[in-house]
Parts: sequence; C-alpha cells; structure tokens
Amino acid sequence: MKLEKLIGERFRERPADCVIDSHALMVKGGYMKYMANGIYSSYLPLKRITRKIEQILREEMDKLDGQEVSFPVVMPASLWEESGRYESVGEELLRFTDRNNAKMVLGMTHEEAAVHLVREYAKSYNKYPFMIYQIQTKFRDEARPRAGLIRVREFTMKDAYSFHTSQEDLNQYYEKCHKAYERIFERAGIPEVVSVASDSGMMGGSLSHEFMLLTPVGEDSIVLCNECDFRANMEAAENISDIARDAVSAELEKVHTSDIHTIEDICKFFGDETCNSCKAVVYQKNLDDTYVVVFIRGDLEINETKLVNYLKDEIHPAIITEESGLNAGYIGPVGLKINGDAIVLYDRSLENRNNLSCGANEDEYHYKGLDMQRDVPDAEYHDFAKAYEGGICPKCGKKTIRISRGIEVGNIFQLGDKYTRAMKMTYVDQNGESKTPIMGCYGIGVGRLAAAVCEAHHDEYGPIWPKSIAPWQVHLCAVRADNEEVRKFADDLYEKLQEIGIEVIYDDRTVSAGVMFSDADLLGVPLRVIVSPRNMKQGVIEVVSRDKTLQTQVKMEEAAEQVTNYL
Repeated sequence: MKLEKLIGERFRERPADCVIDSHALMVKGGYMKYMANGIYSSYLPLKRITRKIEQILREEMDKLDGQEVSFPVVMPASLWEESGRYESVGEELLRFTDRNNAKMVLGMTHEEAAVHLVREYAKSYNKYPFMIYQIQTKFRDEARPRAGLIRVREFTMKDAYSFHTSQEDLNQYYEKCHKAYERIFERAGIPEVVSVASDSGMMGGSLSHEFMLLTPVGEDSIVLCNECDFRANMEAAENISDIARDAVSAELEKVHTSDIHTIEDICKFFGDETCNSCKAVVYQKNLDDTYVVVFIRGDLEINETKLVNYLKDEIHPAIITEESGLNAGYIGPVGLKINGDAIVLYDRSLENRNNLSCGANEDEYHYKGLDMQRDVPDAEYHDFAKAYEGGICPKCGKKTIRISRGIEVGNIFQLGDKYTRAMKMTYVDQNGESKTPIMGCYGIGVGRLAAAVCEAHHDEYGPIWPKSIAPWQVHLCAVRADNEEVRKFADDLYEKLQEIGIEVIYDDRTVSAGVMFSDADLLGVPLRVIVSPRNMKQGVIEVVSRDKTLQTQVKMEEAAEQVTNYL
C-alpha cells in the first residue's frame, strides 16, 4: 500500500471532543470517522487491525472445536418474547415494526438466535457438547456512548454459545474458554488484562467473569486485593463490615435537629463519625413506582446492581411526595410509616450495630442511641453496599481492598438453562428421559479490543501497535523521493519485501521528513525503514522500531534480510 493513496486524513491537532487518548489518536490517525452518536465508519488501517483480531479469535475458537455460524442482525420479536427478554430488556434493545406490521428487533446479543439454530438438531444426548460462534455486527442503543470505540451503539462482536448436558461438563468447558481468552489478549498485545468475577446482568446465569484492562480512563470500577488474588467488578464485589457492637447500648433518644438533613451534618451535630449512623436511600420500581427504602451505614453507598438483582426489577431514584408518608431528610427505621405498598430493606453493615444516629420520621428530629437488635428486631439483612478503598477482602479477610478503573474487553457467562428452558429446547438422555441442556456464553468486542490495545500502548505521537495486529508490519519512508537513487532503491525494496510476504505501507510522497515521520507515528507500524540520501552515501538504511527500543543502520544490500530478522 502506498501512503499517498491511503484514504483518510491525518491531523496534527487533538480533536476537542475526544476524552481519552485512544479515541483522539484513532481519529487523528485516519482510522475511523464519526457518522452518528456511537456509530463510526472504519478506514483501511482500522479495518486491517480488526481483521487480524478476528483471525486470532477464529483460531482460538476453532481450537475449542467451535463451529463458526452467522446469525441475522434483524430478528423477529417472537424469539425474544419466547425468552422473556422482549419486555424485560430496557431501551437498549432497538424494537421496530416492518412493512408487514411484524414486530422486529436489532440484535444486541444472540442467545435466542443460538437456541433457535440448534434446538431441532440437538435432540439427543450424543450430540453434546458443542459450541457455535459468530463474528457479527450488533446494535445496542446505548444511552451514553463515549470514548470512541470503547462504548458505541453499533459494534462488531465475537459471541460464542456452548451447549452441555451437565454442570460438570459446562464447568470444564468454561475453564477452557477462560484460558483461551487469556491467550487471545496475550496474542493481541495486552497480556496485562485481568479476569474479574462479575455480575451476570441481563444475560442471567450463575457465574460470570469479565476481562479487564486496568487503566485510569476505564469506565468500570474493579475491586482488587493487594494481599491475595481476589478480583471482582464493583457490581459483584461483596462488601464486608467489621465494626463491632458497643458493649453498652444507650437509650433511644429523640433530639431536635433544626434544619439538618445530611448524614454528614447530623454526625457533626452529634460529634460522631458517619460510620456510626444509619441512613435511608429511597428508590422506586420502574414497573409500578413502588417505593423501596434501603437502610445502610452512613458512610457507605448503595450498589444498585445488587439491589436490582435482589428485587428482580429495575429501579430509579425516588420522587418523594407528601402523599407517600416519607419525610425526606428525616427517614429512619423506627416508627417508619409509608402510605401504600413499599419495600423496606436493610444492608448487613447495620446488623448487630448499636448507638447509631438516624432519622426520626419527623421534621427536624433525629434519633441517637439506635440499637438495631433492640429497636428493629424484625430486620433482615442483605448485602446492598459498594465495596470501598481499604475495605475487607472477602477472600483473605484483610483490610487490603483497593479500587481501580478498567475497560471491559471480554466476558464469559455460565447461563445455565435460562434460555433453553424458556425456549423449550430439550434432548433425550441415556435413559430415554427428556432433559433441558445448559449453556455458556463467551463474548469479545472487536473494535473495543482494538481501542483498548491503543489505550494501553501509545505515546504522545500515536499508537504503538503490536506486530500481531498492526495494520502493516513495515513502514517504508523514502526521504527525498525526488532523488532518483533514493526512489529506485526504495521502490526495489518495497517490491522485494512484498515478495517475501511482508506487509508494507510505503511513503514516497515529496513531503518533509517531519511530516513523513509524524504520519508514521500516527499509523504506529512496528518497524520503520528509512531510505535517505544521507544514509545511502554511507551505504546503509536506517531501521527504527515504533516503540523506540531499536534504532540501527543496516547495509543496503542486506536490507530485506535484516528487516525480516528484526520482524
């Protein structure tokens, strides 16, 4: 490929609307172009990168005896009605009606399509286990697309679905897929990706892991332990509380607290720490606006994913009206009265605690001396809190939790029989009995992985692509291509490198060396070969690696051989 003919502009200035480096560099470097919110077109460099990523994915899935298939992007809503997700999934699922007035959806994930494809085929136990996968365009109507390819609405994804007759078999295959994912990220150039326990979310199932690239610009919070190998997404991380009960419980005392509403202010008023208070956080169910009041230790935050999983309903922050009976700013567990149906929950950070402050459900009054055991004897406790920096590790029990940020680059789920049972997929076992198979699901976003690699490996000048997924292997620069000797040697070297199977981007434009090298930095090709009049006078060419670890000269007659060796 000659750079002169490469479609797409490269810019000097950072685009103003790019919040992370990978987005800025991929726009500056002519990799992609914005079309609509969360929707991009790809130029050739990005297309070559994603094609190589897809090849790695195919090779690793084929090693697991995966069979590549292709599902439609557009599916009938009836499939999603079978699984129950047509109604349960929110606005991210794009629903529409075709010209025949049939309800349709744009695929954001393909569990239903996978079951539909194989449920007639896999009627006997001797057909199992098996795995099918695809690399396909999907559409998820994200409310807040951001960061270029990190969070988009239209994307290409590798999704795989395995089918099993026993939990033991699924466990074994799940572990094989976990190892395959580790190999995929290593081959793509980001071996630093870590696996973390995660929440299954709308996918369902009992066990799931996300693969995270730890980076300050990540949108996910990751809970890690400095002392052991515990790692979990914030949504799935258990919160452990160890504040001991005081030896003596004070009496419950109502105190006038004029114009004090916040936990911080009431604790300051009582001269106490926020961890010795009980606060109320109020939500409403999306479905029917039922109030959900959650009591939690004053210094902790609600993990809304845990709450949604417990309720099995989506929620939103409450709008507290006078008719509700709730007294905003003064809500407490003693004497709480709510008009109409409501759900009252207690985080286990309050279990067995005493001498706490809390609202008294009356304007300008709080309680102090709250004893949960004595004053709220019927409370049941569950884990609704977010883990926090310096908290207790659920695995080793030490106060060594730290919170990091990460970009999710892949996920795997044990789905169980959520989809097969709902869609009435069955098989006949060895004893002639009808059984429901169980599933695993394994996904990687292709564009997001490319952007994550760029985020992990770049400098101020551009991406530093690993050789395995780089758009080209060699960037050949003919400095002063108007010089006949330079032109002839560079042209011959270009042909020779291609003949021996090396991917070359060739810059023979009559531009300054500064412009030439700036564009080369933005394209991020692993090896740069520089042919110039000055070097040729010495009978050499210059070879420089994009990551600056190699900078050397080789004899002109050995150029092709030495470039091959360096690659």
